[in-house]
Amino acid sequence: MRNIQERVYWSTVSYNNWQLYLAATDIGLCYVTLPNESLDTLGQWVQIHIPEAWMTEDASKLGQYQDQLVEYLRGERRVFALPLDLRGTTFQVSVWKALTHIPYGETRSYTELAMIVKRPKAVRAVGTANGANPIPIIVPCHRVIGKDGTLHGFRGGLDVKAELLRLEGVQA
Repeated sequence: MRNIQERVYWSTVSYNNWQLYLAATDIGLCYVTLPNESLDTLGQWVQIHIPEAWMTEDASKLGQYQDQLVEYLRGERRVFALPLDLRGTTFQVSVWKALTHIPYGETRSYTELAMIVKRPKAVRAVGTANGANPIPIIVPCHRVIGKDGTLHGFRGGLDVKAELLRLEGVQA
């Protein structure tokens, strides 16, 4: 029996002074780096979550993802319509799916997100899952803030989180 190796296609998006790496499988978008991350960051994630995958640069496979991300960064898109390939635990995926329901220009606290996923006592676990989100921006983990209204941890740094919220009209 032949073992079919999974493929991960990647490309870049450059916008202003940001360079982001995007990756997708044949199922959908699986990873997006933030401005402070590199292609190595993407490669390490793939090694852990899609072992034995074959990575190849292929802008044509990433076109729809690149286009919608740039439209968002230009302020021309509020909702993404993209297939996603979410790779995580059942709990993580439930948190990431809940993030996709936070409307553009709005925020939720970690406590509210824990209530949404029906795990009200798992606020820290929700925060950890939020931080492990492999598809930031598209799965808008930047829209989650402290219950006191302050910004808390973000893989890309609080300045990037604040910039994304400003783009959406949220004063952080």
